[in-house]
Amino acid sequence: MSLNTWRWSDHDETAPVWPGRHQVLGATWTEEATNFAVRSPEATAVWVCLFDDDGTETRHRLTEHTLGVWHGAIPGVPVGQRYGFRVDGPWDPAHGRRFNPEKLLLDPYSRAISGDLTPGPDPLPHDPRRPSRRSSVDSAGAMPRSVVVHDTFDWGEDRALRTRWRDTVIYELHVKGYTELHNEVPEHLRGTYAGLGSHTVTRYLNDLGVTAVELLPVHHFFTEPGVADRGLVNYWGYNSIGFLAPHAAYCSTGDRGQQVAEFKQMVKNFHAAGIEVFLDVVYNHTAEGGQDGPSYSFRGLDDPGFYKRSGTPRDAYWDVTGCGNTVDSTDPGALRLILDSLRYWATEMHVDGFRFDLASALARTGHDIDMAGAFLTTIAQDPVLRHVKLIAEPWDASMDGYRVGSFPPPWTEWNDRYRDTVRDFWRGASAGVRELASRMAGSSDLYADDGRSPYASVNFVTAHDGFTIRDVVSYEAKHNDANGEDNRDGSNDNRSWNHGVEGETDDPEITALRRRQAANMMITLCLSSGSPMITAGDERGRTQRGNNNAYCQDNDVSWLDWRPDDAWLDVYDQVKAALRLRREHPALRQRHHFAGAPTIEGGPKDLAWFHPRGEEMTAQDWHDDALQALGMFVSGDPLRSPGPRGEQQRDASFMIWCNASADAVEVTLPENEWVRTGEVVLATDPALPAGTPVEAGGTITLSPRSLAVLRQSR
Repeated sequence: MSLNTWRWSDHDETAPVWPGRHQVLGATWTEEATNFAVRSPEATAVWVCLFDDDGTETRHRLTEHTLGVWHGAIPGVPVGQRYGFRVDGPWDPAHGRRFNPEKLLLDPYSRAISGDLTPGPDPLPHDPRRPSRRSSVDSAGAMPRSVVVHDTFDWGEDRALRTRWRDTVIYELHVKGYTELHNEVPEHLRGTYAGLGSHTVTRYLNDLGVTAVELLPVHHFFTEPGVADRGLVNYWGYNSIGFLAPHAAYCSTGDRGQQVAEFKQMVKNFHAAGIEVFLDVVYNHTAEGGQDGPSYSFRGLDDPGFYKRSGTPRDAYWDVTGCGNTVDSTDPGALRLILDSLRYWATEMHVDGFRFDLASALARTGHDIDMAGAFLTTIAQDPVLRHVKLIAEPWDASMDGYRVGSFPPPWTEWNDRYRDTVRDFWRGASAGVRELASRMAGSSDLYADDGRSPYASVNFVTAHDGFTIRDVVSYEAKHNDANGEDNRDGSNDNRSWNHGVEGETDDPEITALRRRQAANMMITLCLSSGSPMITAGDERGRTQRGNNNAYCQDNDVSWLDWRPDDAWLDVYDQVKAALRLRREHPALRQRHHFAGAPTIEGGPKDLAWFHPRGEEMTAQDWHDDALQALGMFVSGDPLRSPGPRGEQQRDASFMIWCNASADAVEVTLPENEWVRTGEVVLATDPALPAGTPVEAGGTITLSPRSLAVLRQSR
């Protein structure tokens, strides 16, 4: 349909529309008028469409176009008003121009989104039967609306906690799934921001020892058409459409802007409990999918600018996210939106940090990853963002996107080499202990060369994507049939071990061994140098019944079961004890990489590795691929890092013994001048209860597949 034959006439539009301002994008409310501004450089006409509660649409044409931004102010618009945009312009799909005024578009700067998306072909900009032709179907009936928000939330004395990285313990969770089944959270608050910010939750996390929650995506998101066709939903939320809008379904009180205040109250409650809030953010792609996908927002505003192209053919999207499109973070409009979104969440919503999904995709200039490119450089110099915590998922879906250890300061990174190494060691699949030692000591081989500290390594053994810790020790193969993809989805490289039976079992010996193995990995995580991240429920033995890709399971497969019946509460107690040791002892959360040398003349090495025979590891020992037991000595007297006034800090020293073999190992404790006596403070070996005394030169026996933490006597 050409511009000249479009069916609207002048009398379909209303007045007045004042010129307004172009500087602030989105809808900005005042008592006099609401300013609307949207970037669409190649559009020929833009309408603001206001919707009454009964669905009646009133269109206001914007007449001002400044520096690629269409803008205007409409008097008398109330807070809570639902709206969208209609945009006209060239229809030239071969060159990525898909303007279609029949499609209602969400404001990219929506602070709130109201209503649900109705699955179906209505939002497609093209005729599904003849993709080269523009669709004549009005999509308003299928689309949710943006909302005019003016929030007056009282933050009171709330301030950023600024928890030091070396003191940070991250807990990754899903807003809905964490409380959906929680019997101590009021039923009407379960699965919501309010439920998550309740005292019940913060008390539990304080008791466990968590300092930061990392929320799976809370930017407003849609379910992919293919997933909806299977009768499922996008549960995880990695399909963003509103980069400034809290996902409305997680609000307990409504979707006309109430989600903003409820989110803020949740953050305020977490801060009052001493817990920071990080967001898992998805800027690398959007919910609009491939070039043949729907037109929800960006595609109808600036398709050529917002999405990367491969160049052959001219309109082919370049997809390194596996989701159909890749946001072009070098485009001025896309980059501005990302930065404005981050600043909004940091300043207006008081969020403390961000974990960037598929960060390598965002770091690309053209098709190449550029660690000095626009995205990373602008964040590094931004006066707000350079002071929040930044975590990269340092890969994307391409072969060249894997960049663990490569992101510049002040970025930290998910370290999947840590995950793989710890899983392999404890299941007896590692070649010796060399890799384990590197990962437990802070992965200096990855981070020390550019001046980054051990905490640049965000250590984890599980995440939302993959098996839970219980499933790591209970399944050797994925069981994803419920996802409707014939079990083709999800990784086949799980580095897991079922200990003899696939899935759940009543065999008490296997169950006891699985719990011990889960505790071994969790304690290793908590006491390794770096920043530990725990996946919610792992400390209680949460299972997904072997599903390692539960992105579409909005049900009890994914929700945390809070009943004590089948919970691994013994693992909980051990994880809690490990985190308490970490919190109470600076020797176990040091800022500097270990040097393997004395901190002061005549003192002990800050780190030493021991063979079970009681001697320091030799070059031959390090290359013994059959060795499955190792001792890690961490000196606390003195510490390398000075105190706040430059004073010498002192702490207890520790030895952590790990035995991944199927046999018991007799360990001779090293004879030295620095640590003469001590005691067991934590062990997964039931024969070594806490308080068991140990002495230099003596021996202890480590049961098969067990761990023991020894602490120097004061």
